Amino acid sequence: MTFRSYMKIALEEARAAGQRGEVPVGAVIIGPDGALVAKAGNRTRELNDPSAHAEMLAIRAACAAAGSGRLPGHDLYVTLEPCAMCAGAIAAARVARLYYGADDPKSGGVAHGARIFTHPQAHHAPEIYDGIGASEAQALLQAFFRDLR
Repeated sequence: MTFRSYMKIALEEARAAGQRGEVPVGAVIIGPDGALVAKAGNRTRELNDPSAHAEMLAIRAACAAAGSGRLPGHDLYVTLEPCAMCAGAIAAARVARLYYGADDPKSGGVAHGARIFTHPQAHHAPEIYDGIGASEAQALLQAFFRDLR
């Protein structure tokens, strides 16, 4: 089987989020058959919902499409290291593989901070692949926050 990255689609979602005034983070979920199941960008400001991170929205949409609260065999691509909240949702949804771009030393919950998947209370830990599209994701975030100042 040949690996195919779907980070370009996640980056498109991140750019769209940034154009809406949201922190530019995008996520996509790919089903076991390789089909795109869900995609989303941050919408916390638009929805006045602190949980409306790209990962959370994509997981909700994918679970609705699957008719299940679990996503075994699914891959999640996200442009930024998931926070602790999103990592908890990834574990609860039983996502098989997590691919993320930029590290988030300040608010990350996978390789930094809470490191959710290393806790004994984590019922599931996905395979994790970091650094996919990291430079482009980092550039989007840096430009967004630079322009805010």
